[in-house]
Amino acid sequence: VFSAANFPPQLRVALAALTAFLIAPLVPMTAAGRADLWGLVGLMVLEVAFGLLLGFASRMLFYALEIAGGLVATEVGLMIPAGINPLTPGTTSEISTIFQYLAAMLFLTLNLHHGLLAAFQRSYQFLPIGGGALQPQLLVDILGRTSHLFWVAVQVAAPVVAVSFIISLVFAFLGRAVPPMNVFAANFSVRLLAGLAAFGLTRQL
Repeated sequence: VFSAANFPPQLRVALAALTAFLIAPLVPMTAAGRADLWGLVGLMVLEVAFGLLLGFASRMLFYALEIAGGLVATEVGLMIPAGINPLTPGTTSEISTIFQYLAAMLFLTLNLHHGLLAAFQRSYQFLPIGGGALQPQLLVDILGRTSHLFWVAVQVAAPVVAVSFIISLVFAFLGRAVPPMNVFAANFSVRLLAGLAAFGLTRQL
């Protein structure tokens, strides 16, 4: 939620500093204080890398919903008029924006951000400062979880994709049965209405 493009970077840094200030007394003591300068620099780089991996993993759901919104918008014909999404630096479809706003609203309403902060604090118990290393197995696991995003996105967009496929199949038969019929013009409006209806009736979130 706080990684949105319209969220000021100064507030991000202030929230990160406040979170670090609150969590620091709960972090177990390590032998990092006896390291030299370059050892501390390497330790900081390693901790930043682990923090970026945790942040990327915690944002995977929003990435999946953005992909699902793109699939839905492509099927119903709303991908061409791309709009400005405040949560992303570029332009995305309106369906992706709706998905991300719903996910952010549920994320904050269900107090999941409290659990996320608690998980970040407990990560120091499972992975103490200086006690981990960037192994190939970790990167392979992150890549595997990233590839799972597409499967989640397809599941979220499946009802609209199925409705769009059925309508395309019906109009393909109509185009063969009635050759003078302008299938493309009629297909677009029907796919748009039926896709939006299926999108509104499904409760994937």
